[in-house]
Amino acid sequence: MRRFTLQFNTDKPIQYNNNNNHNNYFNKDMNYYICSYGGSGSTVLSNYLSNFGNVYHIHDRYPPKKLTYVGQKNTTKEIYNEWFNDVEIPKEELKNYKIIFIYKHPIPVIFSRFAQAKGPNIPHLRNIKCINNGNIYLADVLIRKKDLYGIEEFYDNYTIPTNRNYEIYAVKYELFWSNISLFNKIIEIPDVKELYPIKLEHFRKYNYIKELGLIYNSLINKMNNMTFIKIINRIENEEDFEN
Repeated sequence: MRRFTLQFNTDKPIQYNNNNNHNNYFNKDMNYYICSYGGSGSTVLSNYLSNFGNVYHIHDRYPPKKLTYVGQKNTTKEIYNEWFNDVEIPKEELKNYKIIFIYKHPIPVIFSRFAQAKGPNIPHLRNIKCINNGNIYLADVLIRKKDLYGIEEFYDNYTIPTNRNYEIYAVKYELFWSNISLFNKIIEIPDVKELYPIKLEHFRKYNYIKELGLIYNSLINKMNNMTFIKIINRIENEEDFEN
């Protein structure tokens, strides 16, 4: 197999640590679900939004039809703390929850979170509910010319409207840094520049760019056609959402 390399401009954000400004803007009743397949800025976004409310970092590829709590909140079942559980949030409380799906071009994600020098990052791949219990080698993806990680499925599950009782804010990571003020306006949080997260830029080389570009062509095109932030509206089917 021919080997290609390309230099990508990648961002390494510095996580913001809350300081004495926290109490000025923090809303104890507000909850933010930050969802992603990893390697897409979800940690830095979670850290940023923790200035404004309670934050839950989620790597579950299956958003529920009716919004639920996360992990072991309000349940005695042993649910992983970054997955949805089966306890529905009461309808009257939904106004206090905002669900954000942040995504990034798949190639940098694969090399930063999925494929490691020693093999697959199995704990993370299990975390995002991949097939084969996360035991997926990059070589298998390249040989079979197939998205074995299920990145496109994960993306579709959050960006295709379906009968859900909540909205999803789909955020394109690459455009976040130049649109933080717009993000704040849409998410309805205070626009405080002193709280903005900061990024550092560095360059990194990735292999098999041509091959992966073909495998993920469909997903990349979907992402390219998305605006910086798109609201995936709720679609409520009365038969499915009867109390």
